[in-house]
Amino acid sequence: MSAVLTWLRRRADNVTVALLAAMFVAFILQIFTRYVINHPLGWTLEVCLTTWLWLVFWASAFTLDERDHVTFDLFYLAARDRLRRVFAIVSAVAILAGFLAALPATLDYITFYKIKKSATLGIRLDVVFSVYAVFAVAMIVRYALTLLRLIRGAPAPSHDDAEPT
Repeated sequence: MSAVLTWLRRRADNVTVALLAAMFVAFILQIFTRYVINHPLGWTLEVCLTTWLWLVFWASAFTLDERDHVTFDLFYLAARDRLRRVFAIVSAVAILAGFLAALPATLDYITFYKIKKSATLGIRLDVVFSVYAVFAVAMIVRYALTLLRLIRGAPAPSHDDAEPT
């Protein structure tokens, strides 16, 4: 199972790199056409915005570890191990409940956007915003597994020893 997860993680990293490369190429092309040949391309901005959206949510869901995300952990790090576990459980439950409660409305909103298309490239907006649904489901799975590990007695992770999820 570990080999499969490692392979999947590497493929997720490949998607992240491809998104970043596509955004960079579109950005450079935008600069070149605007300032060198004085004939800007409108679609490059849309490509940059769409790849940025996908990059942020895809990487947050699949390539970043828990310790890579921004946290407000002053009290968490100051607490002893037992209280830290309680904080971690409460946080996991809150995040899990929030994403689960929002998921039906999120999916409904994304599917509603099938009637609209992007301004320049004509990409259906449900496709553009579908990455958020992928992100939300990944967060649900991540925090459900985190909660399960904590309930089974695993110690709460600190920034130094947070396990990749």
